[in-house]
Amino acid sequence: MNLPERERRVLREGRAEHLLRVTRGYGLFLLIVGAWLSSLAGIWFASGLFIWSAGLIYVLYDTALVSYVAIRTFGLRRVADEPLPLGPCVSIGVLVAARNERVILPDCVRALQAQTEPPERIVVIDDGSTDDSLARLRAEFPLVDEAGTRLSHAGSLTVFAKPHSGKARSLNEALRFIDTEVIVTIDADTVLAPDAIAGLRRAFMRNPQLVAGCGVLQPRCARTMSGRVFEWFQTFEYLRAFIAREAWVRTQSMLLVSGAFAGFRREAVIKVGGFDPESRVEDYELIHRLHRCSHEQNLGWQVEVFSEAYAETDAPATLRAFLRQRSRWFGGFLETHSANRDMIGNGRYGSVGRIMLPVKSLDTMQPVFGVTAFGLLVYFIAVQPPFLWRILLTIGIKLVLDIGFHLWSVFLYHRWIGKRAGPRIWALAIAASLAEPFSFQFLRHCGAVLGWLSFLRRRNDWVPQLQVEAGPPGP
Repeated sequence: MNLPERERRVLREGRAEHLLRVTRGYGLFLLIVGAWLSSLAGIWFASGLFIWSAGLIYVLYDTALVSYVAIRTFGLRRVADEPLPLGPCVSIGVLVAARNERVILPDCVRALQAQTEPPERIVVIDDGSTDDSLARLRAEFPLVDEAGTRLSHAGSLTVFAKPHSGKARSLNEALRFIDTEVIVTIDADTVLAPDAIAGLRRAFMRNPQLVAGCGVLQPRCARTMSGRVFEWFQTFEYLRAFIAREAWVRTQSMLLVSGAFAGFRREAVIKVGGFDPESRVEDYELIHRLHRCSHEQNLGWQVEVFSEAYAETDAPATLRAFLRQRSRWFGGFLETHSANRDMIGNGRYGSVGRIMLPVKSLDTMQPVFGVTAFGLLVYFIAVQPPFLWRILLTIGIKLVLDIGFHLWSVFLYHRWIGKRAGPRIWALAIAASLAEPFSFQFLRHCGAVLGWLSFLRRRNDWVPQLQVEAGPPGP
């Protein structure tokens, strides 16, 4: 069949574009998988320190990330002299998706009502709870049922009782009952600081291009021995994570917004189709679609971290709960990254495509390198090869760099949120820096490896943190 030259050219260009998308989407991932396989082969074919090449690659990549964050956030050491001018006031509505959260839910609602600038609307979505969550709310607040609906009201508070369908569907259904300019999603186990809504409101008033962002979260664990240990490690993990997010904000490529306390322009969320019910990380997935829409339609949308908006949220206090949470997070990350592989390395999507998503491609295998490096280290310590001292020296240098970065992060973080870091914080930060690489960091990587398995098995679930830790609620 003879085709005109123009049609043949279109077909060739189509094939070239398809090949380019495939190369961008899979090329970097396949390269890092090849590097991991080569590091395993090096155990038999390399010599000296390079037998531990999995560890060397892991150390070099992690150091590169740490250095990038330190450079990009260097300006945070200075406090801005004059805040940016505020635009028109924006209305705010809060969505609280809850399932079997009888213990903490009333505290969450009371904290919202006690804000220095309370939100105009508070909508609690009970996602088919099997405990007495609704009864507890009715006992605490004077709810009045709306005839012919599943809605109850008490002033600015609305409670929507629905069958269980998952967090994303719950949030999407609640969008029908709220018409504020900004919607805030918080988890029921999140308690806002008194001025958190005011800080978030100011962020949206200062920047009309801002469509999404997250507040600063402090983890809070159960008051058990394991809970105190996990809170210690997660406190500094969260601290460094929010400093890292600010680094990506400064390159206009932040992707990670925590749904435990996040704000969105309602119109932007509706424009891109709302929250994805099929995603395990609906907050993270939504940010990808917002970036995609912004770049494809030249909207100039921005995503930020709200340093003026602070909250505490429940975090895992047991090993089982921690691994389950990190498995879900990482599995959802892999699903989202795979679904958006056409954006990887694509200049059409700005720094998100050119920088952030290629970094995320490398992140897909970082935990695998970490677990491999740890396993090899334990083996080499057991067999005492002559090159062991070189491995230990490399780890020692990395520890020194990490301690420096962790202390720098503590300084920046407290300067950033306007709080003072006392002597106890510095001591705990140093202790965490020394202990974390051989304990908590390994557990994080194990959770991510479990996330790989769940991703390959396509598992999807949403279980509230308190239910994971405490088991089925009591009567």
